[in-house]
Amino acid sequence: MTTGQDAAQPPPQQPTPHDPPQAPPHGPPPPRRPRRVVFDAPFTDRTAWAAGRTSAYPESGSNSGDNKLDQIGPAYAPTASGVFRARRAAGGLWHTDLVSTEYAPGGFELLPGDELTATCVVHAPQGAWPAIWTWGRDSDAGRPQPGHGEIDLFEYHPTNPRLLELSNHVRPGGFEAADVIAPGRPFALRVRFDADDVCWSIDDKVVFRDGHGVGTDWRAWPVVNISVSAGAYGHTPPDARTSLLHWECAGLTVTR
Repeated sequence: MTTGQDAAQPPPQQPTPHDPPQAPPHGPPPPRRPRRVVFDAPFTDRTAWAAGRTSAYPESGSNSGDNKLDQIGPAYAPTASGVFRARRAAGGLWHTDLVSTEYAPGGFELLPGDELTATCVVHAPQGAWPAIWTWGRDSDAGRPQPGHGEIDLFEYHPTNPRLLELSNHVRPGGFEAADVIAPGRPFALRVRFDADDVCWSIDDKVVFRDGHGVGTDWRAWPVVNISVSAGAYGHTPPDARTSLLHWECAGLTVTR
């Protein structure tokens, strides 16, 4: 029933097609349509995952230009249970575990509409830089994709122990999701890569929707790794007494 007072109120303004997309930080996940599993390989499967190789890093395997003390290579792969380790090495570098589908025989690529899920556990020692991200191949014209196809499903720094950094570099947008995780406590990550929206959920609760998406031509290789911070951007490097850093990733699956 509408009262006279209610009737005197102007009707709510409706958004126009020119209004910017809304990206509420919280809410229910997007509706789930029937999906099929297209990728579900253990990190030890060398037909699906290549160890210690990504074109996002220089050929040397070290990446000091990105504030990283990493030294990646084929010898540095996670354990069968998904423990990613960084071990102190000579010359100030760290041997850091990384896997990518880029150089694997299967060459799996994410496409618009795909959804990636994983269960993760991060830890608090300073300097650790766990991440799940994507890196895309060049376009048919030989040019890199916008933002190199990079979506940061999450980056974590113990300087902010309950916060995840979520970023879209394809159609720039990002969010610092505070108080969504805790060191040592497993959390369920779910990221949906739609053409017009990337949606991040933690433990089945949406924490960010960017309203930008990846476009219709995006394709990218998933990358899972641990980096070690060199100390820039407010991220503390490892304590001199620390020789090992680690985090865990299990059950990584992609549906389409």
